[in-house]
Amino acid sequence: MRTLAIDCATQACSAALLEGDALVAGDYREIGRGHAEQLLPMVAGLPDKGRADRILVSLGPGSFTGVRIGLAAARALGLAWKADVLGYPTLSLVAAMARGGDCPGGEVTVCMAGGHGEWFVQDFDLAGEPLNDVASLSPQDVAARRNQPCIAGNKAADLATLLRSERHTATTLLPDARQAMRLPPSCLTTDLSPIYGRAPDAKLPGQA
Repeated sequence: MRTLAIDCATQACSAALLEGDALVAGDYREIGRGHAEQLLPMVAGLPDKGRADRILVSLGPGSFTGVRIGLAAARALGLAWKADVLGYPTLSLVAAMARGGDCPGGEVTVCMAGGHGEWFVQDFDLAGEPLNDVASLSPQDVAARRNQPCIAGNKAADLATLLRSERHTATTLLPDARQAMRLPPSCLTTDLSPIYGRAPDAKLPGQA
């Protein structure tokens, strides 16, 4: 089975074509902004223009715009190709990448940049399964919680600095679709609802 993996929930944008658990081809760019302009040309640059039997796409949390762009692209391609579309949490991919790299087989705390100066944080067990729900917390609150020895994500180094502990190691990572084969099957879902990780800033009249 061929799988197209898409991840543009952060400042990184990536697309990869997988054959089973093997990477056929992929493209990864740290672009900050401009995901809408870059994603589909990246997919088209893959073999067979990225056509696959299945599509995996990040649900977030991360950039509101980036998450929506990835979901829209995955849905459109799935409809055109009659392919199954499955979503996965962004932090699950970062945890899987860490466990396949600098934290082999270990428990991981993923710490990623969130909104309004907060960080997204979530813990994962030895099998890569989440130990709790993703939370959006201030850096001080993240440092005050119990964190796993291995910290991964684009705020991992900042958290390790706050902790000032030799017990913790930091691995700076952004999600990369070329590593999607590392995702635990249990984290894949047919529910393509975005994961925002924090309550919306805007409120309906009467809720303020």
